[in-house]
Amino acid sequence: MAFVKRTPFKDLLFLQERITRIFDEALSMCEGLEEPSTCVWSPPTDIYETDDAVILKIELPGIDIDGVDVEIKDDVLSLRGERKLRTEFEDEHYHRMECSYGTFQRTFTLPAVIDKNGVKASYCDGVLEIVAPKAKEPVSRHIKVDVE
Repeated sequence: MAFVKRTPFKDLLFLQERITRIFDEALSMCEGLEEPSTCVWSPPTDIYETDDAVILKIELPGIDIDGVDVEIKDDVLSLRGERKLRTEFEDEHYHRMECSYGTFQRTFTLPAVIDKNGVKASYCDGVLEIVAPKAKEPVSRHIKVDVE
């Protein structure tokens, strides 16, 4: 039987590096915010395109949709809002909280030129759907140049 030299301090250093990385990742999400209890989070989003429009589906369960701001400027769509954490817990004793709370902000570069006047949004079952119709491309025309 061969003896294997064990280095327990190496295992502890590995564990310390892992814990430090976990804390750094968690704290980097909260940098620059006034309240340390609320962190920035990013709602999952699907973006797809049809012949006529660009569609975004954003998962926003538990959010007051009146507090969500959607803005389109040039070819960039900006989305801002907040999922608030209740502060009154009466008989509840949480064992785990995995849902994200706090402010969110996302920006998306749209893959086509959008008709800003035709954009429509709907909210159903916790999913915000934004339909941004593509702008009609200007019809090209030939111009005859007279040579003098």
